[in-house]
Amino acid sequence: MTGQVRTVDGRVAGRRGQATRQKLLDCLGEMLSSSPYRDVKVIDVARKAGTSPATFYQYFPDVEGAVLEIAEEMAKEGAGLTELVSGRSWVGKAGWQTSEDLVEGFLDFWRKHDAILRVVDLGAAEGDKRFYKIRMKILNSVTNSLTDAVKELQSKGKVDKDISPAAMAGSLVAMLASVAGHQKGFQTWGVKQAELKPNLALLVHLGITGKKPTK
Repeated sequence: MTGQVRTVDGRVAGRRGQATRQKLLDCLGEMLSSSPYRDVKVIDVARKAGTSPATFYQYFPDVEGAVLEIAEEMAKEGAGLTELVSGRSWVGKAGWQTSEDLVEGFLDFWRKHDAILRVVDLGAAEGDKRFYKIRMKILNSVTNSLTDAVKELQSKGKVDKDISPAAMAGSLVAMLASVAGHQKGFQTWGVKQAELKPNLALLVHLGITGKKPTK
């Protein structure tokens, strides 16, 4: 965490205060993994962190405010997903590798942040613009890079000009996000993780290049 950390009333938190604040966020993050978001109370977070509700309120206005802090940090990491696509080749065997890397990176990110992403999705679905912006920040990091990839392939005559780069990229990213959030559900259909990744990568490759991959 960079920059000055301030309390709710604007005071700069010292090293000890920053450590307490981070511990509260870590404990909240753990609780979101095992409890429904609506059931998490300030007193429970404070107790788990070994401090008091009064201390919690020094750093956060409420549980939702603390959740947004966690979500913002997660979104900063999510912006790095663009590196899975930006500047990568979609031609030949390299194109298949790009597809596989994107799918693996996307699914791994969703698994790592599953609890907070569920809360973000819930908030966005309920129309909370703060959560919606966080969700779009993550998705845009990949959508913009995929859009550029389709445009580049079009400029080289490798993809039909009638294809809308933004529509194709947005559709693929929405698909990735949906599948990533449903990974456990695939097990009930008898689909193993090892089977999911290559099939999802195939759809991504077909969407971007319009061709079957060269493996």
